[in-house]
Amino acid sequence: MKKDTSTEAKIKEAAKTVFLAKGFEGCTSREIANAAGMNVALVNYYFRSKSQLFKLVFQSAVEDIVLSTVHIFKTEQTLIEKMRYFIEKEYEFLAKHPEIPNFIINEMNREDGCFIEYNHLFQQVAETGIFNECMTEQAAGRMREISLVSMILLIMSNCQYPTISKKLMQSIHQISEDEYAGQLISHRSHVTEMIIAYLFPKNLSNT
Repeated sequence: MKKDTSTEAKIKEAAKTVFLAKGFEGCTSREIANAAGMNVALVNYYFRSKSQLFKLVFQSAVEDIVLSTVHIFKTEQTLIEKMRYFIEKEYEFLAKHPEIPNFIINEMNREDGCFIEYNHLFQQVAETGIFNECMTEQAAGRMREISLVSMILLIMSNCQYPTISKKLMQSIHQISEDEYAGQLISHRSHVTEMIIAYLFPKNLSNT
C-alpha cells in the first residue's frame, strides 16, 4: 500500500489538534483516528505509534515558535527596531496559537518528557547574525551587558506569561475573552517599551 501525502497531512493535523488540547497522556490513538475520520490501523500504518506521531507534532510546535523569529532577524533594521518588531510579532503569534507555550512546557516537564534536537533551530537563528549584533552593541556601550540566557528569559517571560496565565487573569479580574484580548494589545506596548528601555538605556553610566 502506497502512502498518500494528503492522508498523512490529515492525520498530522488531527493529531496536532488533539495533542494540543489534551497532551500526550490525555488522549489515545483512537481519538486521533476519530478526529482524522480514519481507523486506528491506518494511523499506525502511517506513523507506527502514538509516540512517533507525538514527536512530529511536538517538534513542529517548537519549530513554529522558534522559526517565526528568523525572518525578523534577517531584516536590515537596527537592533532596536528588530527587538521591537520581534516582541510585537511574538504577541501576534501567541494570539493565534495560545496553546503552544503551555503545550511545550507541560510535555517537557513530564517524567518521560519529549525531547528533540534543538541545535539546528538554534543554528538557524544564529545564522541571522542577531547574537553577533547584540555582542557588538554591548561592546560599543549602546546595549546593556546581559547574557544571552538572561535576555531570552527576559523576553520570553514577558511575552509568553500573559498568554499562559490568561485563565487566571480573567478569573481574578472578572473579564471576558474579548476584554482580555484588548488588555493584551495595550500590555504588548508596555512590555515593548519596558524591554527596550532596559536593554538600550540612553545613559548606561546612570543605571
